[in-house]
Amino acid sequence: MEKSFIIAEAGVNHCGSVERALDMVDVAADCGADAIKFQTFDTDHLVSASAPTVDYQRIAVGESRQDRMLEALELPKDAHHMIVERCARRGIEFMSTPFDLGSAGFLVALGMRRLKVPSGELTNDVFLQGLSALRLPLIVSTGMATLDEVRRAMAILSPGGAPSREGIPPLVLLHCTSNYPTHPLDVNLRAMATMASELGLPVGYSDHTLGINASVAAVALGAVVIEKHFTLDRTLPGPDHAASLEPDGLGDLVRSIREVEAMLGSPEKKPTPSELPIRAAVRRSVASARALVRGQRLTVEDLTCLRPGVGIPPSELPSLVGRLVLRDVARGTLLEREWIG
Repeated sequence: MEKSFIIAEAGVNHCGSVERALDMVDVAADCGADAIKFQTFDTDHLVSASAPTVDYQRIAVGESRQDRMLEALELPKDAHHMIVERCARRGIEFMSTPFDLGSAGFLVALGMRRLKVPSGELTNDVFLQGLSALRLPLIVSTGMATLDEVRRAMAILSPGGAPSREGIPPLVLLHCTSNYPTHPLDVNLRAMATMASELGLPVGYSDHTLGINASVAAVALGAVVIEKHFTLDRTLPGPDHAASLEPDGLGDLVRSIREVEAMLGSPEKKPTPSELPIRAAVRRSVASARALVRGQRLTVEDLTCLRPGVGIPPSELPSLVGRLVLRDVARGTLLEREWIG
């Protein structure tokens, strides 16, 4: 099968530090992720002063206002150039989620090859129309959305000639639960299949659970893109660290996904080359249940089936009943075709 595209989501876990962001690029590359993704926004274009933080953010950062929290996490525009250069040097794709059209244009000018649409912007028609006009492949998160809302957004984000890039289709939907961390009972991975069948689009999974099981299961269910938050240290201050993987966990995620992909193999049901020697050893062949005398006519009681499976297969035993034995045969001997008349 095609390998899933694994996005190591740095998000805002750099805490506004360029050096930490660069270190995260190195970690993601070392772990074998296909891309590392940040978030690009201007706080004053994103939230009003009256926008409150949600519970998990308030608990993690002790801040009741979104604007104050986000200002501390905003990645300077000039830092993006250094991050892009580090990504190129380390051989990992640079990605960042834009939260406004100005940021989207800035990222495209940096050479970003595909755009990520965050869950919170799925109902922002003007923003979606602007992204669609850029004619780049889109990966769209669908947290908090109903199927009808996703369908409506897809009508706006029609691929419209956007090319496929490096095996990723022009438009991919990510199932997502927008809570950090997501409780296992809220994961609902089967929703991926619903979106795929109802909308006719490839699907993936943006994972906000603790651990790696949900992502690995999503790949087994057909996810073509996996996005997972990671951090250098889960004890750092910030809204997303506690629900993120540390470097060892990110490495485990990539290895486990690649192993599961190898396990999925081919849809064709057939023995593998490694099974063939075992098949002969554990299957049975028609054998004599007792000593046989040349010229006697075989009965059911004369025949049995014994290992190994290198002679007449058991499925042919009924056809041997009533036929003549052409030589003496000791009890427990595998029969050969030339002995039967």
